[in-house]
Parts: sequence; structure tokens; C-alpha cells
Amino acid sequence: MNPPSVAAPVATPHRDDVSGAVPGELFGHPKGLFVCFFTEMWERFSFYGMKALLLLYMLKHHLFGDQLGYLVLGAYAGLVYAVPVVGGMIADRLLGMRKAVVFGGVLLCFGHLGMAYEGQAATVDAVGVIHRDATGLAAFYLSLSLIICGVGFLKPNVATMVGLLYPANDPRRDSGFTLYYAGINLGALFSSLICGYIGEVYGWGYGFGAAGIGMIAGLGVFLTGQEYLRGLAEPPDPARLAAKLLGPLRVEACLYAGTLIAVALIAALLNIPRVVASVQGAMLVVWLIWLAWYLRTYADTVQRGRMISIIFFITFVLLFFALYEQTYASWVTFTDRMLNKDLFPDLVIREGKPLPWSIAPLVVSPFVVAFALRQRSAVAAAWALAALAAAGFALILRDSVVLPQTAGSLTYLGALFIVLLAPLFSWLWPFLERLGANPGKSAKCVVGLALGGLSFLPLVWANDAAAGGQLASVWWLALAYVILEVGEVCLSPITLAAVSELTMPKVAAVMMSGWLLATSFSEQLAAVFSSFASLEIKPGARVNMAEAAEKYGSLFHSMIWLGLASAVLALLLSPLLRRWMHGIR
Repeated sequence: MNPPSVAAPVATPHRDDVSGAVPGELFGHPKGLFVCFFTEMWERFSFYGMKALLLLYMLKHHLFGDQLGYLVLGAYAGLVYAVPVVGGMIADRLLGMRKAVVFGGVLLCFGHLGMAYEGQAATVDAVGVIHRDATGLAAFYLSLSLIICGVGFLKPNVATMVGLLYPANDPRRDSGFTLYYAGINLGALFSSLICGYIGEVYGWGYGFGAAGIGMIAGLGVFLTGQEYLRGLAEPPDPARLAAKLLGPLRVEACLYAGTLIAVALIAALLNIPRVVASVQGAMLVVWLIWLAWYLRTYADTVQRGRMISIIFFITFVLLFFALYEQTYASWVTFTDRMLNKDLFPDLVIREGKPLPWSIAPLVVSPFVVAFALRQRSAVAAAWALAALAAAGFALILRDSVVLPQTAGSLTYLGALFIVLLAPLFSWLWPFLERLGANPGKSAKCVVGLALGGLSFLPLVWANDAAAGGQLASVWWLALAYVILEVGEVCLSPITLAAVSELTMPKVAAVMMSGWLLATSFSEQLAAVFSSFASLEIKPGARVNMAEAAEKYGSLFHSMIWLGLASAVLALLLSPLLRRWMHGIR
């Protein structure tokens, strides 16, 4: 990492004589942002495509009970966001962000494609004993482990590269992170509809396989877009990385070999998911001890205040995502059991197994992006990307209306609303800044936490409607997602930007990993909260709607109060945070 590149003053660039565009920029942002955008879009396509299916796959294919399904989901998702703490440190000190992203991408490709191997579906014998395919389960846990380690190398370093593309105090930073965050949700939007639908209609392996193909595309985008990252992602000390460590093995080779050993250990750990929380706790303690030592040793008063403020922003992230990540846990099972699935039932194609048409723009998107980045004319690039976006959204809307939806595919609603909201908020923050009315980062967190809690209110109403035995309308779920995603776009990209802007440059990736570690704990909390609504349903039996309504109702009411209490806490802390941030809004 090259700290001067973060804070160096930027000379006024000349503009292209034809288009008026700044060379190296696209739509007022560095072209490297769009490389990161599309890399992350495809990685999130694979990740959320698999996640949309994961809980339902465990419950319906391997016949896990609710409790075990939530436990494994929480352990997996928790480790996905905990391991980047290690991946960030390795990239910061040894591997460099470029090599870390490439290695992580390769692991992710193998992991997602491995999920395509289903093995035999679990069966129940005459006395009610469940028999599961041991080989299929072993492949399942190994594939999850490969994905965990792949995300550990890729996720923190792509986000950190976005921050390094902007000078200090650049007002475009918040809007840049908001656009980057839209890339995350654009991938989730397509993946839930495509992978979630294909997995339940054509077979689990086809859905997981589609996610793997998406990751291959993401790795290709990153490898072909290196020139736009300005050399910011190279190893900090190439000589150290090339030094021999174990006989003929160099440090770099040892890092890769050690990761493969870690893959095997994590696969074993996933078989005992209750232990994962203890591992995360140990990681948190180590991270906090390191942070205290670093601040005492290297930070001055201003740096120390800003770094401490990051801890509070990370806490807000933990609280918000403990609510949000139930969209892949309790919200999925609630949708599967208590709601109708189709937004416009009369328009749904009922004959055969129609394919999602939204696959088409995804296939051509890497070529369109490569074309846009190489244009000197911003007009040509804008037309190419606008045509791709228009085709994508038109076909997404078509698929959302005419395809028979499932509980997994309906997770696309969250990504749909945030993709629609992100451009609005990306424009809104700079506009309010020009008027002198832009809320501070802590105020945005207050709004986000409050809306996170209130998003459960429509689910309370839906639950009340379904208590009598009739499935409730899916439009209650849509309303819940609208409220939740307004909260997310207020909080999540802003806290990402805060970590990037407030951190000391030499430890940027490690501090970004702290943000991800908070998300890791929120995944565990979301799984624990969701388990409060666990139902013990025997294979083939019908859901007891009255019992389900009682459990879901109690959970949803509790989540409303948790979100509102968290917002009050953030509001009370706001004056202190403004003081510690020393002039950064």
C-alpha cells in the first residue's frame, strides 16, 4: 500500500477535447471505481445467488431442522465476514491487494462450483430416522469453506481499493462508495432471481452452478482492468514476498499453502457450528488488542480520536445488520411458509419451466464494460452502459412479473430497491453538501437504525393476516424491504466511507476488516434471533399456522424495539463522535 497516494493533492487535469471528460475518469469518478464496481458485482452475484438458496437447500435437500439450519447459516455467514480480518492483514503486510483479490477469486470459483455437487437427497425411513448422504455433506462443507477463505482475501481489499482511488476529503468519496455499494446490490438483484429461481425450479446444483459461473466472470473483469487501479494494489515489499521461507518454498507460496490447510480446518469447524462463535470472539479480542497497541504506539491525538470513532461506526453496523441479515434467515422461512409468492399472479407463466431472460445482459456485460472503460468519449461510454442497464432492468422487471417466484428468489426485492435508491442518494448527499445541509455520518446512522427496526412492522401485519390459516400477501414483504433498504443506503455505504476516510492509511485494509468483523457478529446474532421462531416440522407435514404466527410475531415485535433502541443510542453518541472526528463530517 502506498499511503501518499491517498492524501496527495490532485492537479487540475486537462479535459478531452472531444467529450470534455477527464482522462482516467468516467462520469466524474476514477475508472478504477468501475473496475471495483463490476468485480464486486459479479462476486456478490455468486455469493448472494448461493446465499438465496442456502437455508432452503439445507432444510429441503438435506432435511436439516430449523435450529440446525440457522446454526450452520450463522456459522458460515459469520466466518465469511470474520476471515477478512486475516485476509486484510496478509494483503496489507505481504501479499498486496491485487494478488489477494486474484487468489480469493480463484478460491471462490472452486467453492461455488463445488456447491453444484448435491449428492443424494436426504430420506426418512419408516420410523422417522433421517438418512443423509455423507459424501454430499462433505462436499457441501468443503465448498462453504472455500467460499469463506475466498471472500476473506477478496472482500476487504476491493473495498479498500475504492477508498484509495480518492484523495483525502474528496467530496466524491461518499457518492463513490454509494455507487460501489450499488454494484454489490446489482449482483444480488440478478443472482437472487436467476440462481434462486433456477435452484428451486431446475435443481439445486444448477442454481449453485450459475453462481460459480458468475464468479468466473468477476475474476475476469478484475484481471482485465488492472491498468485503471493506478498501481495502488501492488505488494508493499516484493522482495520480502519472494524470499525463501521453507526450503525452496517462498513466502508467497507458503501463504497459499497455509490457506489450503485453513480451508480443511474451517470445513471441519462448520460441522460443529456452535464453536464458530467462540472463534469469532477470539478474533475480536485479538483485533481489539492489536488496535489498542497500534493507537498507543503510532497514533497522535487526532488520529486516535478518529480511529476510536471508527469503533462506534462499526458497532452501528453490527446492530443494523443483526436486523438486516434476517432477510436470509427468518424472512426466508416466513416467506416460504406464510406468504403468497407472486406479485402479479394473473401474469405468471404456469406452463413448463421458463428460463429467466435476465441472463442475457449478464452474459454480455463484461464485454460492454471493457468497451466503456476504453472510450475517450464519455458519451460513447454512457450510451453503452445505459443500454446495458436499460436491458438489464427491463428483463429483471419482466422476470419478476412472469416467473413463478420462490422464497429464495424473492430476496431480490432488497437488492432491487437499493439499486433504485442508490443513484438518488448518491446525488442527494453532494446536493445537500452544496446547500450546507448534508447530515453528518452519525445522523445518517440514526436514521438507518430506526428504519431497520421499523422494517419489521409490515411483517407483523402480514403475520397477523396469516394467523387464521390463509397465506398473506407478498406485498407486505415488499413494503418491509422498501423500509429496510432506505435504512441500509443511509447507513451501510456511509459507514464504509467513514472507515476508509477516518482510518490511518497504513492499516486501511485491517480497519476495513474490522467493519466486516462487525458484520460477522451480526450474522451470528441474526441467526440467533431467527432461531427464536424455529419450528419443528416433520418431513412432509404441514405448517401449524397458529404456532408459526405466534413465534414469528414475537420475534418481529422484538426486532422493532431493538432497532429503535439502537437509533436512540446512536443519537446520544452523535455529539461525541463529531468531536472525535476532528472536522471530518
